[in-house]
Amino acid sequence: MRSRPMVALCSGTALMNASMAAASATSTLVAADRLGAGWGGVPNTAGIVGTGLGALALTRLVRRMSRRATFVLGYAAAGAGACLAAVAVANGDVVGLCLGLLLLGLGNAGAQLSRYAAADLRPPGRRGSAIGLVVWCSAAGAVGGPLLLDPSGAAATAIGWTAFTGPFLLAALTCAAAALAATGGPRVRAGAQAPPPFRRLVRTPAARSALTVMVTAQVVMVAVMTAAPLEMHMHGDGLGAVGMTLSAHTLGMFALSPVSGRLFDRFGHRPVILGGLLTLALSTALAAVATGSLGRPVALFLLGYGWNLCFVGGSGRLARDLPEAERPHVEGAVDAAVWMIAAAASLLSTVVLSAGGYSVLAWTSCAAALAVTLTQSRRRRPALQVRAEPAGPVIRQR
Repeated sequence: MRSRPMVALCSGTALMNASMAAASATSTLVAADRLGAGWGGVPNTAGIVGTGLGALALTRLVRRMSRRATFVLGYAAAGAGACLAAVAVANGDVVGLCLGLLLLGLGNAGAQLSRYAAADLRPPGRRGSAIGLVVWCSAAGAVGGPLLLDPSGAAATAIGWTAFTGPFLLAALTCAAAALAATGGPRVRAGAQAPPPFRRLVRTPAARSALTVMVTAQVVMVAVMTAAPLEMHMHGDGLGAVGMTLSAHTLGMFALSPVSGRLFDRFGHRPVILGGLLTLALSTALAAVATGSLGRPVALFLLGYGWNLCFVGGSGRLARDLPEAERPHVEGAVDAAVWMIAAAASLLSTVVLSAGGYSVLAWTSCAAALAVTLTQSRRRRPALQVRAEPAGPVIRQR
């Protein structure tokens, strides 16, 4: 990390991931206990919707203020959301909990967009490594957040609050620290021009391919991961076991990111994306049949790394192959679409779990990953265009 802006981006992302990881897992358990297993994914869905809306909002704000200011604003809003969620949990208010997760999603959007800000600090041939570095640095928060579920619950109980409020109080502190860290971020602005329509943005092959792969990875990962804590909770596992399993998953999501980034810079997007999709298929098949204290963490670790390969590969293609003028708008629009579609997956995951069981959910996700693998593995031949020129017709690749 060669500069203060890069350090700020990595630190803010790590702290925000700790907040979101702890809050998301706990919110699923709170809603399931209050409303029933089928509704356990509602607060987490609110957080994902907040991330999608936040990606659009922050992308538009960066035309008027620096990226530094938008990240600070997003993290501060997330801290307010964590406080609101803690109060809501203490009072048994699921609606307030959902509103708190919605605001937390705004900060999560800033953490997600940080990878593109980091890529802009590097030359085109190193942008995959820059994205991988930011994603890797977030591992500390994403792994540490779930591990602090039990201690934060005990701390909340010690001061007279319910145990489930502890992770949200922890999230409030880490969001405040993320906002402070973001004050050292880049001051770059995207320019004052209005963003082009989303329909035109996704017509480019780079944006279309990245959107397909990142949506698939996010939907599969969110569906299987959201239902995992509830599945364990229904079988009597406590916060400690849930936290350990989620830590294995988030370790897979982030720990090998530098490797993914180097693979992208060395071999390009295609091998990285296809490897990610196949790893998603393998992990979901294993999750469908795995039981016990070893099988489930291994399956969720592979699920996380499959997502990582797709995430780094898709993000790297956007950062490398798009024109500079349109890049921020496409990146924000793709992130918004990914998270909004993933919100539906989060909501449906606990419904499918309640109706058909965890294995049905995992096998369905496996089939989706394999289907997209087949479409992405087909090499498209470039179209030929015949143009009449003074010296005769010339065949050009288009």
